[in-house]
Amino acid sequence: MSADVFQALTDAARDREPVALGIIVGTKGSSPQKVGAKALFYSDGRIRGTLGGGCLEAEIQKRAIDSLRTGEASTFDLLLDHDFGWDDGLICGGKVSGVILPNMQEHGPLWERLARRESETHWGVRRDFSVGLRSGNDPAGEWLYRECVRPPCVLWIAGAGHIARAVAPLAAQLDFDVTVFDDRPALASREFFPENIALQVGTWDDLCARELPPRPSFALIVTRGHRHDALVLRHWLKKPFLFLGMIGSARKARTIFEHFIEEGIATRESLQRVACPVGIRIRSQSVPEIAVSIMAQFIDKRAELVLDRGESPPAKAELKEPA
Repeated sequence: MSADVFQALTDAARDREPVALGIIVGTKGSSPQKVGAKALFYSDGRIRGTLGGGCLEAEIQKRAIDSLRTGEASTFDLLLDHDFGWDDGLICGGKVSGVILPNMQEHGPLWERLARRESETHWGVRRDFSVGLRSGNDPAGEWLYRECVRPPCVLWIAGAGHIARAVAPLAAQLDFDVTVFDDRPALASREFFPENIALQVGTWDDLCARELPPRPSFALIVTRGHRHDALVLRHWLKKPFLFLGMIGSARKARTIFEHFIEEGIATRESLQRVACPVGIRIRSQSVPEIAVSIMAQFIDKRAELVLDRGESPPAKAELKEPA
């Protein structure tokens, strides 16, 4: 993903290691990667990120290493039914356009800012192949490639048990900003969760009163029992989560939802944001399988509710094909 490439660019700048950046800026028809895909190419053959793999990436890598040798940037426009001299050829049938930028280690402050993703940041590649930040007043025609990098979506997980232990690191790997909440310090601890997972411990009343950050946010309720699940759901329904998932059976969902409606705690409309049982049906049984089914649903909802509306993809590109 883009964040990994930005971090690799930051590292290259720190180490003063020459690198070339490849970016997909346009596609037509079927292609192995989407617009905005990035890869970093090193002179010794290493690659960080991907532009699609296989012979397509091999061809771009060859051009990128040439660019490190000459110092000249270039565009590419490749038909994916040509073999380019590679044994396997390409059969996707589409077209991929992109740009190759050598010596990108020279722009360390830009990459460091993009890697941190602390706030919405607009950057791009100009038609003269220079890179830099953009402002709202910049003429669109100046840019060969434009991108808006935003902080990751938030995922709050209520409960620090075995399901949360499997879901949290997977969610972080899938570009969610994850916080786990529990009233049991022995479970919400670094013994079970890596450093990139935020941990919050306290009474459930205090934990549920925490304010969400001003970003698209999702929630998962996997506490140790129905009573605690319902307690958290009662509070979290009032927060602007785009989507909530709760562990349990369809019977559990009916029981809790009907109680909430009868008591005036929630409306049928507000409960439509809640998926219980959470997760897509993949006949999951083990805890890792359950975690995969849950995150598959959250990825789908993020694409539906955030990316498709253009509000906050991890790195949303606004693209202009090469002239």
